Amino acid sequence: MMLEPAEWAALVLSLKVSFVAMLVSLPLAIAIAWLLARREFWGKTLLSTLVHLPLVLPPVVTGYLLLLTFGRTGAVGGFLESTFGIVLAFRWTGAALAAAIMGFPLTVRAIRLSIEAVDPRLEAAAATLGAGRLGIFARVTLPLIAPGVLAGAVLGFAKAMGEFGATITFVANIPGQTQTLPSAIYAFLQVPGGEAGAIRLVLLSLVVAVGAVLISEGLARRVARGIGQR
Repeated sequence: MMLEPAEWAALVLSLKVSFVAMLVSLPLAIAIAWLLARREFWGKTLLSTLVHLPLVLPPVVTGYLLLLTFGRTGAVGGFLESTFGIVLAFRWTGAALAAAIMGFPLTVRAIRLSIEAVDPRLEAAAATLGAGRLGIFARVTLPLIAPGVLAGAVLGFAKAMGEFGATITFVANIPGQTQTLPSAIYAFLQVPGGEAGAIRLVLLSLVVAVGAVLISEGLARRVARGIGQR
């Protein structure tokens, strides 16, 4: 499949944005999933609602809220720029932020289900042997939920690869800077004769998605076998 330089740039940027979004959001997703699965506290329902809000809000609304919050005139965006020189709006880093937020609910849900499937008596037994909370999580819970963590990471990565509405609203569609695969496909469809380029990128997106799922399945099975041999 022969790609134009701009198409290669969109592919590379999509992979970079998706990987960064997944990597940055994964530790927080594990922490939130553990809280929702193992703790009862005031505001738990509210936290769960906020986590899953990007799934039910129109992506354009999420993107606009990001622009209001993290744009240069927004409260957080203005602070980041004036204090640290960090600009997110209309940058690839903003695309990673938007992708991370849109994929966060899927990652949290997959990990939460894995944690809830772990028998709490195993953690209680570790506690009776003197292990602390961090030790129990690192040595008992985390190895058992590793397949779920991998599944959540892949779901977040896949969602980031396909994210369009929030991204284009927050960082626009700038070739070579913020143009990911979905926005490049959209750009092709807006010009006469662009169908061929759109089809190439659609096929490329399918290849990347299928490859990510196959890699995830292979890693999950290897981790599961490793747990079963212990």
